[in-house]
Amino acid sequence: MKVGTKELFEKAYNGKYAIGAFNINNMETTQAIVEAAYEEKAPLILQISRGTRSYAKHAYLMKLIEAALEMYDLPIAVHLDHGDSFELCKSCIDGGFTSVMIDGSHLPFEENINLVKQVVDYAHPRGVPVEAELGRLAGIEEHVNVSDRDAIYTNPKEAKEFVERSGCDSLAVAIGTSHGAYKFKSTPKLDFDRLAEIEKELPDYPLVLHGASSVLKEFVDLCNKYGGELPGAQGVPEEMIARAAKTGVCKVNIDTDLRLAMTAAIRQVFAEKPDEFDPRKYLGPARDAIKDMVKHKLHVLGCAGKA
Repeated sequence: MKVGTKELFEKAYNGKYAIGAFNINNMETTQAIVEAAYEEKAPLILQISRGTRSYAKHAYLMKLIEAALEMYDLPIAVHLDHGDSFELCKSCIDGGFTSVMIDGSHLPFEENINLVKQVVDYAHPRGVPVEAELGRLAGIEEHVNVSDRDAIYTNPKEAKEFVERSGCDSLAVAIGTSHGAYKFKSTPKLDFDRLAEIEKELPDYPLVLHGASSVLKEFVDLCNKYGGELPGAQGVPEEMIARAAKTGVCKVNIDTDLRLAMTAAIRQVFAEKPDEFDPRKYLGPARDAIKDMVKHKLHVLGCAGKA
């Protein structure tokens, strides 16, 4: 059944686990993610970015999700990832999304609040919760491109004021994660002390981690083995994600790991079977790789068996 994120987050917060928010791009990614969650009996958030909505088109994506809902008895939230305008959020709300993110993290504090409140004022009467972001994650993901120099960690005191004044239902915080496959140049480190301070300021409130893919070595190595060029790709260690999931972090975004799993499997088929040209013969293994990886992630997050 299609659900909002509010009820999912209440259970996650009390149960000390996080829900995986996985970005979908096409039929194969959708099938793999949903089947993995169903087999592991895990609640699920399917995310659609602005870029994916432009690439695959709203109607196609919603019909894929509709098919998944018909086939599997599973609580699924449909979430807009990194919405960049009120107009986009409105379109997604009107088009059947059950949750939206408005990302004004690049704006000054007051402008960010005003933008989020505008979306909240439209979303809440329609029963749709709103995610916002305070602080800026480094890295590159589709239309998000922030240099290390411009990255800003979330200020705990500001976080409380931001939530109270904007009315947002969940908050993406910056504690050291980053977008893309190159998250750390040296030893990975998340600011758990800062996270604890934010939780103290916002008790019983759902927090979100963006840029939380682990950039699993097996997929990086497989990509590189079969012609890829991903030197030094490094993500957030899974033990850190698991630790965050036991706190007030109720939602963990995962996209890069999906892309790596899919690309590694396709590269392997192309390299080992250069005469293959049937898309089913390389998209099928890619789907299987994503499914296995997602099942693993659901256990890392602690949400397996919580549907």
